[in-house]
Amino acid sequence: MNRKLVFPCALCISALFAGACSGPRAHTRGEYADPHTIQLLSDHFSENDLQLIARRMVDSLESSPTIDRIDDQPLIIVGEMRNRTNEHIDMSSLADMVRVQLMHTGKFSFIDRDARREIAEEYEYQQSGYVRRDQATGPGEQHGADYILTGAISSIVQEAGRDKMIYYKMTMQLTNLETGVIEWADEKELRKKFRKRSVGW
Repeated sequence: MNRKLVFPCALCISALFAGACSGPRAHTRGEYADPHTIQLLSDHFSENDLQLIARRMVDSLESSPTIDRIDDQPLIIVGEMRNRTNEHIDMSSLADMVRVQLMHTGKFSFIDRDARREIAEEYEYQQSGYVRRDQATGPGEQHGADYILTGAISSIVQEAGRDKMIYYKMTMQLTNLETGVIEWADEKELRKKFRKRSVGW
């Protein structure tokens, strides 16, 4: 038997066996990264897209002449944010981001629509007799919203050869609840371009 051939083959078999025993790879080491650094790792809607849209809308609404005409802080409730794309987009995160940034400007106050059920349950508990009467809080004193903030995001995807273009448009509007008049509206556009490349050995 030719030992020169046997020895390399034995090494190959050992390497294959070791690779099979190691199992699937996992991300076990990492580091913190700046969440505001733009990184396009895939052609899906990303956190950078959320940040860009939220920042653009907040800047637009904050500088709107409508807000300058209001003496007091407008009380806003965030309504439905519609996703009209074919992707999964966390519209709740977008709404939260816009609300938090608007509150940081000191020009706006908000009513939490999602917390209303929990507030109602707390009213019932405080009025049940378990809480001192002089400290119990009940219904009838909540403030009503002056405006409702709504929005929708849509997309257009174009592919030609190895190139892929994705266009997003986010539209938001602020409606006066007393008159039904839209007093502010704006849109943010994003266009991202990707090129396919071969992946392999």
